[in-house]
Amino acid sequence: MNDDKLKLLGTSNLPTPRAEAKKLAMVAALAAFDAEQANKHAPQGSALGARLRSITAMMRGTFEMNTRLSYGFGTAAIALLLLPLGYQLYTTTAISPVGRTEVPVLAAKPADAPVTTELKQDSAADAGAARAEGGVVADAEVASQVANSTAAVAPSTVAATPQIARKMAAPEVMAEMAPVAEGEADIAVGMAAPMAALASPAGGLPQVAAPSGDQFQSFAESPVKLVAAEPVSTFSIDVDTASYAYTRQMLSEGYVPEPDAVRIEELINYFSYDYPAATDKAKPFQPSVMVYPAPWNAEHQIVQIGIKGYVPPVTEHKAANLVFLIDTSGSMDEPNKLPLLKRAFALLVNQLSENDTISIVAYAGSAGVVLEPTRATEKGKILAALDNLSAGGSTAGAAGIELAYRLADAHKIEGGNNRVILATDGDFNVGIEDPEELKRFIGKKRDTGVFLSVLGFGEGNYGDDTAQALAQNGNGNASYIDSFKEAQKVLVEDAGGTLETIAKDVKIQVEFNPLLVSEYRLIGYETRALNREDFNNDKVDAGDVGAGTSVTALYEITPVGAKSQQIDPLRYGDMPPQPAGLAGPDAELGFLKLRYKLPDGATSQLIEVPIKHDSAATSLDSAPDDARFAAAVAAFGQKLKGSAYGEMSWDAIRALAAGAKGKDEAGHRAEFVQLVGLAGQIVGTGPVCASDSETNCR
Repeated sequence: MNDDKLKLLGTSNLPTPRAEAKKLAMVAALAAFDAEQANKHAPQGSALGARLRSITAMMRGTFEMNTRLSYGFGTAAIALLLLPLGYQLYTTTAISPVGRTEVPVLAAKPADAPVTTELKQDSAADAGAARAEGGVVADAEVASQVANSTAAVAPSTVAATPQIARKMAAPEVMAEMAPVAEGEADIAVGMAAPMAALASPAGGLPQVAAPSGDQFQSFAESPVKLVAAEPVSTFSIDVDTASYAYTRQMLSEGYVPEPDAVRIEELINYFSYDYPAATDKAKPFQPSVMVYPAPWNAEHQIVQIGIKGYVPPVTEHKAANLVFLIDTSGSMDEPNKLPLLKRAFALLVNQLSENDTISIVAYAGSAGVVLEPTRATEKGKILAALDNLSAGGSTAGAAGIELAYRLADAHKIEGGNNRVILATDGDFNVGIEDPEELKRFIGKKRDTGVFLSVLGFGEGNYGDDTAQALAQNGNGNASYIDSFKEAQKVLVEDAGGTLETIAKDVKIQVEFNPLLVSEYRLIGYETRALNREDFNNDKVDAGDVGAGTSVTALYEITPVGAKSQQIDPLRYGDMPPQPAGLAGPDAELGFLKLRYKLPDGATSQLIEVPIKHDSAATSLDSAPDDARFAAAVAAFGQKLKGSAYGEMSWDAIRALAAGAKGKDEAGHRAEFVQLVGLAGQIVGTGPVCASDSETNCR
């Protein structure tokens, strides 16, 4: 400010600040300054630089010491109203990444459960604490202050923070508080306003966005297409499952994942389906097709295409030459990162045989070769090398990716499974900094028979977009490990699909019959779309399938004559000539083509399957469990990402999935049913559908 303004302040009748309020404000300012200075000098990959903490979390230690004393109702109210100040500082200073939303709110619990609160942990020291189960995490210290100090505001229960904020901002409530200087009361009311603005329109829980430090490829949702204009759809298959595990992690922490983080095909393909298995490794697929009514629109149908990869007998398993490329930068020093990574790899080691070898390369804090190629039977030596890894330092270490491939090349097994497995929390500074150059490097190594898979850990700086691109260029898959249970699924249950490729460059093309189908849309696979001419071009890279992996693709189609058709027919368009028989007893809704290459092959092979009209299920209830469950997962993904299509209520999605769990020996489908309920609590229940015919409901 200039001198005139300072003089003006000196002559005004400003209220004397209360000691408690002054002390807390000073703590907030010092915390913001310290964090800002530390962040300026934080090296890339360091723990502080990777996972920034909110100012309220930094204040927690001092706040606890000062507020546990008997200050009375007025001081507790001021402490509550300081939260927006902390939030304002957090979002306007250099200590917070652009766009990040991390506001503590009270947890939503089922009606029969007591209201509980837990801390949102942001540091390595705090990250081992329990998470809030089934709701949005809250700051326990602040929540307890609110519960004890605002009984008059919320007599029956502790309301969500935005609801409290609206009440606290009301003049009549402020007047009932313990005596506060007039000037401070005005400031307090103004500070409460941002909190009230956080409330959702329906007055329910706010839809808190996931931490914005994670990076995802941006994409537009696949639109509805007119069959008469674009009868052919072409895409590369996607066997990755990272999106589902990441979505589950965000919801379990009370966050709504950003739309680009929700890739519906990866949600669907997280689950296994009972498709016919191929019996010959030379023809590793036996495509199957199901047609049934869409659960969100009775006039529409779902065309479900499924393949399941060939499962080699034990005698046919290829010897594996695996190189673990492990990120040991400072940002990996959190319980859900390097410690979890070590336990995950220990699981994988136990799955390998005497014919397999393991090498370990670390980059950043422990850069270099940690373990030369070692027989998998020497488990003690391998596990000791893993256990000795520690996180620290920046991520400007040695050229880890080149070193890992050099080891893989030097001990390559002809006809075997040669693979680099990159494990990181998202810092991909592995020696080649240019992303395009890195992808080209991995692509060249792929052509020599050394593939790449990516395992992601942690959150806050995870580069999902890069992980997807690298895995796709390396003929591997990208998985996200959010728990030891997920590590077991990826590296034990699905070990064959993770480690052994049975087909590469797998592409799908569907041509729809305009005599029977007026419109279609592919559900998901937006980032895997191909041009029509790419299908027959063997130089165009596509997805790869591991042993025993099931892959599912869903189309929503609109039959000719349906009232719900979204695209008006052309006034002057003529129906192209159709082959005889397409509208007769053996009518086809469409025609499926699938191209693939064997792992060592350079020329693709073709499989063709007609999509028969008379094979369609007459009702959703008569469709197989796998069909109904896949549709439920698709509806969940559409709703969670705010899709313009396929609207169903959370209750309806959950009921559909619960009724289609089938055997579910591993319990993954039962877990999904619970996840739908959790998402409904976080996002909001909205109006309840009275019947299946209602579409404008949540």
